[in-house]
Amino acid sequence: MATDPDAFEAFYRRHVDAITSFLARRVPDPHTVADLVAEVFLAVLDSAHTYRPGRGSEIAWLYGVARNTLSAERRRAFKETRLAGKVGGRRPLDSDDLAELEARIDAESLARRALKAMAGLPDGDRAMLELVVIDQLTVSEAAAALGIRQGAARARLHRARRTLRDVPEMAAFVLGGTR
Repeated sequence: MATDPDAFEAFYRRHVDAITSFLARRVPDPHTVADLVAEVFLAVLDSAHTYRPGRGSEIAWLYGVARNTLSAERRRAFKETRLAGKVGGRRPLDSDDLAELEARIDAESLARRALKAMAGLPDGDRAMLELVVIDQLTVSEAAAALGIRQGAARARLHRARRTLRDVPEMAAFVLGGTR
């Protein structure tokens, strides 16, 4: 895929909307979402050789790449903010791009509230619940994205659901059963 432009373009077209939504649920700024989507697909070009179909679906692997990219961005932003204050110099978006990303961010506001409700969960439980309930991955896909076994994934999901079953912000999401 990394050396075949047509294969990469097809891969990109198949997954760009899912990755944009994934990031829009977690980041409220359209410029940052646009930059992160680009970074995810650049990372895919660099790491395409690491994808193993037997370990999970393309989207599960791609969500793992997106989570790593987002984590790296958050670490970078924290360091930058701590050292230099607020950063300027973003690439300008045209009005259509900005309007589309603002609409996507607005559409993901319920999911952002749910993510906020999940903030108190242990990292592994929260990541599992995010991938299954919000990002709609199967348990096996989420396990692959997190690099854990399915049994551990099911245990994390059960703990998270049990902890959040009475939280009003989570009522809009299906917390019962597994996919």
